[in-house]
Amino acid sequence: MTPLRLPTDADVRAVYHQGEEAVVALVAELIQAITALETRVQALEDQLAKHSGNSSKPPSSDGLAKPQPRSLRQSSGKPTGGQPGHPGHTLKAVAQPQHIRVQALATCQHCQASLTQVAVSAYEKRQVFDVPPVRVEVTEYRAEIKTCPQCGATTVGTFPVEVTHPVQYGPQLQAQAVYFNTYHFIPVERTAELFNDLYEFPLTEAAVQQATIEMAQQIAPAMAVVKAHVTRAAVAHFDESGLRVTGRLQWVHVANTDRLTYYAVHPKRGTLAMNAIGILPDFKGTAVHDALPAYFRYTEATHSLCNSHHLRELQFITERYQQAWASGMTMLLLDIKQAVTEAQQHGQLDLAAERIQQFEGRYVALIAQGLEANPTPQVAESQVKRRGRAKQTPPKNLLDRLQAHQREVLAFMYDFQVPFDNNQAERDIRMVKLKQKVSGTFRTVTGADRFCLIRGYISTARKNGQRAIVALQAALAGNPFIPAVCSALPAVVG
Repeated sequence: MTPLRLPTDADVRAVYHQGEEAVVALVAELIQAITALETRVQALEDQLAKHSGNSSKPPSSDGLAKPQPRSLRQSSGKPTGGQPGHPGHTLKAVAQPQHIRVQALATCQHCQASLTQVAVSAYEKRQVFDVPPVRVEVTEYRAEIKTCPQCGATTVGTFPVEVTHPVQYGPQLQAQAVYFNTYHFIPVERTAELFNDLYEFPLTEAAVQQATIEMAQQIAPAMAVVKAHVTRAAVAHFDESGLRVTGRLQWVHVANTDRLTYYAVHPKRGTLAMNAIGILPDFKGTAVHDALPAYFRYTEATHSLCNSHHLRELQFITERYQQAWASGMTMLLLDIKQAVTEAQQHGQLDLAAERIQQFEGRYVALIAQGLEANPTPQVAESQVKRRGRAKQTPPKNLLDRLQAHQREVLAFMYDFQVPFDNNQAERDIRMVKLKQKVSGTFRTVTGADRFCLIRGYISTARKNGQRAIVALQAALAGNPFIPAVCSALPAVVG
């Protein structure tokens, strides 16, 4: 930005002597400069005022000066902690312990008389839950070799199909290596160290990496099925976030449902990546997302926008611009959400037409109120030929989106299958971001692809009630988990 040059006393006097028109022109020039500076200051202050509670910035960007959390959720009025009737969870004694150790009593603690010959009248019991020492066991398979007494030919017995090398790691050990590295985000070096500390078995880093390679190969067919059924889902969530791969910014994309998760990494964020991944081009259900323009290019899908994003943006406008329409829109979205929840609790499949019309009327009135407070900015002659849309304030940008996509904002009101927000996708993509926080970056593109494939498999298994370690062991045993929903999911007809 070019520094503002203020007129000197001599400049002002010279303009004064030139007459009234010259003075007016100077004042107009200064007003224009002041207006530009006010706009710039407002933008900078807005940027400083944004945090994870009123924008899409992640909580990790808040730094040490985290703002006081203010949840957008409404209070239920219930006390904190466990509610009446909640069973609770605590450590309970078992009826049949694996080991019993009797603490023998030799003398009376009062008179010191011997009790060695006295019969035991009862026991006071205390149980200790602990893990026994675990060691890696080696199983040697011996295939018999026999010579036929009739023809003299030698026959060698067959090994189990999973035993393919003279020396190899078993599926449970490999599954645990992948479990620690991919599910719990323990780096490769520390995963190898963990095996040495827990099992006194010096597993190498190369062995951990080889386990992930074999895991990815085994689950690839199962994840192809998951991808196909996400594509056919009636409602699916989509999101994307930056990911550091080989020191460069790439993008991890997620497409998921409440039962299925599929990740993919691509150098691009928009349509080029979405086409390459291959889900959205054939998707005909309702796509829930955060209004990235690239999503709207897939016209065969119905679209629904994340209202958690809208609530955060509305909170920012309420805090920074004190505009009544923003707080009114917040209350409207929450009122509709509550109405939908209550209707679902009463077994209703939709809201009454009159109720929908009332909500739509409030929505349109609030948009009109907001547009009146935020008119379209006048474009200066010097900016007419510039490419792109004229710069607008945050309230005007949000108003334009809410007005243009009313149907998509209120999709959850029209169709109870559609959720209020896109939290499903954000929760799943957060796990990949957490891996990046631990490891910093992926060293290779294939490593990132492999991680996303395995992570999608684990997420899908857990959504369907499977333990992660069991699903991983099943995959390495040649029987990867495929959820039952994949065979029961109906196709969406466009």
